[in-house]
Amino acid sequence: MNAIEIRGLTKRYGRTCAVDHLNMRVARGDIYGFVGKNGAGKSTTMKMIAGLATPSEGSLELFAPGPYGHGGVDAARRAGSFSSEPSRIGALIEEPGVLMGFSATENLMQKALAMGIVRPGEQVARLLELVGLSGAGSRKVKKFSQGMKQRLGLALALVGQPDLLLLDEPFNGMDPETTRDLRRALVALNRERGVTIVISSHVLDQLMRVCTRFGVIAGGRMVREFTDEELHASCGSAVRVKTADPARTLAILEERLPGATFRVEPDQAIVIGGGARHAAAAFGGASSHPAASGAPSVEAVSRILHAADQVVLELTTLERDIEDYFVELMDAGAPSSLATPRSGGGGR
Repeated sequence: MNAIEIRGLTKRYGRTCAVDHLNMRVARGDIYGFVGKNGAGKSTTMKMIAGLATPSEGSLELFAPGPYGHGGVDAARRAGSFSSEPSRIGALIEEPGVLMGFSATENLMQKALAMGIVRPGEQVARLLELVGLSGAGSRKVKKFSQGMKQRLGLALALVGQPDLLLLDEPFNGMDPETTRDLRRALVALNRERGVTIVISSHVLDQLMRVCTRFGVIAGGRMVREFTDEELHASCGSAVRVKTADPARTLAILEERLPGATFRVEPDQAIVIGGGARHAAAAFGGASSHPAASGAPSVEAVSRILHAADQVVLELTTLERDIEDYFVELMDAGAPSSLATPRSGGGGR
């Protein structure tokens, strides 16, 4: 069952189309990395999911058997009543919504009381500890660093123990140690409490450490969605070999490596990929561990050719950078013109 099911979701601001007929699926239990350039529509999409913006058209289904409607979403049905029951959605979008003149504890208590949380003091204390602010609960927020404000924003998003957590650039302003602690906290929430998490971030390295699924958006449209496993398969390494007798070498390798794929380049070098379920041959490779992508290792290819008395002129591992792969997807999905209302460009 999906936590989020979006079909044809669109948001227009005058002539600007911030989100353009977007399709998106987030399964329950996913940690979903939402990737795109500034202005791609990430924040606008997350605002619509959270009920902070009304769609111009399309449907958005959350934890329900059917869509909430076409041309708009019932925010009360989606997020729950803040006066009577905890929301199923927690959100930290763009900037933490904190009251600067109040302490961290007071900020959390006000939201907990507004949501009708039973024993709010206990939950507030747990959340402060979870985000690493237990020693700063009594300090005024105006004295906080940007990283501390981000952590407080996360704690506010977690009030009421939501089933779905929306985080927009949560690592902004955080030092490496705090980033690591936040990353661990998110993984623990996902694994131990089953919280579905959507994270938008420009820090691909951090997303790669936690996300199980990804969506790439450009110009307000979804370019591609894929799992972590599919990402590594698409960016899997390949082995490039050049010998004195390329035709004989190819025949030997095809016989000894029946599960691999082969491509002969213009200079007669042979590129060996990891098989049909991997995209290494198409992309030229991209992990420092060829075996992880299904491609044979350099050592294995060397042994085969040595045993067959082939003269090896070149034997290397081709690698593809994952960051480059994301950038290419975003560039490929970007609109070529901004002249029409459907061309995207507004919102984050």
